[in-house]
Amino acid sequence: MKNSIKSLAVAATLGLGAFALSGGAASAAIVCNADGDCWHVHERAAYPDTAGIVVHEDNWKWEDGDHAKYRWHEHDGRGYWHGGTWVTF
Repeated sequence: MKNSIKSLAVAATLGLGAFALSGGAASAAIVCNADGDCWHVHERAAYPDTAGIVVHEDNWKWEDGDHAKYRWHEHDGRGYWHGGTWVTF
């Protein structure tokens, strides 16, 4: 009985640890539009096809020669950059 309680406690601890690690890592991303505006998001969203959105992993970086093509534009809330304007949804 003592071993089964200990085994259950260890399994629960490992399961909670794996859940915590996977939840935080999967939610962040870098999003860029066709104009080269890029920003961080904390949850994935469905963007309109006409916005030209590309979603990258959170560790994505543009290449050294791409500095003229991309620029950072952070913004709070749900939405996307389009034509230099933040569109909320």
